[in-house]
Amino acid sequence: MADNLVLGPELISYIREVSLRDDEILRELREETAELPAGKAMQVAAEEGQFLALLVGLTGARSVLEIGTFTGYSTLCMARAVASGGTVVTCDISNKWPMIAADYWKRAGVAERIDVRIGDATETLAKILTDQGAGSVDFVFIDADKVNYSSYYSAAFQLVRPGGLIVVDNTLFFGRVIDQDAQDRDTVAIREFNAMLRDDERVDISVLPFADGVTLIRKKS
Repeated sequence: MADNLVLGPELISYIREVSLRDDEILRELREETAELPAGKAMQVAAEEGQFLALLVGLTGARSVLEIGTFTGYSTLCMARAVASGGTVVTCDISNKWPMIAADYWKRAGVAERIDVRIGDATETLAKILTDQGAGSVDFVFIDADKVNYSSYYSAAFQLVRPGGLIVVDNTLFFGRVIDQDAQDRDTVAIREFNAMLRDDERVDISVLPFADGVTLIRKKS
C-alpha cells in the first residue's frame, strides 16, 4: 500500500490548476483576508472552500451550521451550495470579521441565505438547540477556537440529524499534533479532541490529510 504523497508547492499548484473553479468574488475576499493579521493562517484554503461546497451539495443540506465565521469565505462557499430554501447559520464571537464578508455575500447573491449569530458560540448553540430542537441541522462545519472543540462537537452532535455530517477543520494543526514538545493549549485540545472522536462509536469518521487536517464525521442512523 502506497503512503500518502508529500504535497509540495508545485504539486499543490497543479491540484489547484486542474480542479479549482474560482471566480472574482472568491479571489477578492481571499486577497482582502490575506492582508489581515494572521489572515492567511486563519482562512480556509480555496480548495477547502470548494470541498465544503461539494459536501453540502452531496448531502442535500438545507440547514447548515458554521461555528467560526472569520471573514466569511467558507460561509460564502457553503451558502452557494445549500439546497433551495436553505440557510447557513454562522457563529462568531465578534461582528468585526463578518462585517468584511457582508459585501461579498451580497455581490454573490447569497446574503439572504446567511444568518449571522454574534456572541459566545456555546451559548448560541444552546439557544439553537432550544429553539429548533435536536436533529434539526443537516451539516455542521467547526472552525473556531481550538480549546472549545470538544464542547462545540458535543453541541453539534445533538443538533445534527442522524445521517448528517459534521466537518472539523485544523485537526492536524500545522503538524503540531505529533510534536510532543508542543504543549500549548490549542495543540493539546486538538490531540484530546482527536482521541475522543476516535473512541466515539456513535459516529463514522475519516481524517483527511488535506489543508490543515479535515475530519469528516457522520452521525450514525
